[in-house]
Amino acid sequence: MTKVSDLCDFLDAFAPPQLAAEWDNVGLLVGDRLQKVSRMMTCLTVTPAVAAEAIRERADLVVTHHPLPFRPLKRLTTDEPTGRLLLDLIRAGVGIYSPHTAFDSAAQGINQQLAEGLGLVEIQPLVPAEDLGAGRCGRLVQAQTLGQVVARLKQFLKISHTAVVGDLQRPIHRIGIACGSAGELLDAAIGVKCDLFLTGEARLHTCYEAEARGIALLLAGHYASERFGVERLAEILGGQFPSLAIWPSRDERDPVRFV
Repeated sequence: MTKVSDLCDFLDAFAPPQLAAEWDNVGLLVGDRLQKVSRMMTCLTVTPAVAAEAIRERADLVVTHHPLPFRPLKRLTTDEPTGRLLLDLIRAGVGIYSPHTAFDSAAQGINQQLAEGLGLVEIQPLVPAEDLGAGRCGRLVQAQTLGQVVARLKQFLKISHTAVVGDLQRPIHRIGIACGSAGELLDAAIGVKCDLFLTGEARLHTCYEAEARGIALLLAGHYASERFGVERLAEILGGQFPSLAIWPSRDERDPVRFV
């Protein structure tokens, strides 16, 4: 019999909580460690559609990249969206685990997968730390144009569009990577002499700064830069726990559309 604690032990080893940012909220956030698990779902964010799917499909545990709850709660009521989601899931006996920034930075986490997906070699943390470090940086075996890197990223993430700052013909040798919303790591990418910094989203002023400081910027979209990771996590969990039914949310969608 597989229990919630078994899943927590594996996830804590796969994405050690000490890798998480100080401001983050990771680990088992809702649930009973002794509860039996036979069905579980991964997702990027627990939205009403995702919560409804978990309840409908009788999931015992949801592994969500973005924590729920994220900030401390003073009350838990149906008066606001977070309370409604949590109460619905608790009533249905659905636990919640979030690896978030620990998964971003893990040895086989999202940033590592992005670096490998772009074909980088000599991959290192973008911001080294004692345990490992945040983000990734590495070099291409052979220089490519920014346009070629964009095409490869689109193919890897299975997306049709991305935002770019920089000349598509400029040569790219070294790339810095930080999934999600990580514009604050632009300085780190410049500091290790990257020609390109890849993240999910960034402020307009970060785009201006990149342009002024001579580094290309590639914004894949917050959803796209991380969703593939929770799909891969479902595969990894399925390999580790073959007796369980494990799937990435089928109802989750990027809320941003280009029309």
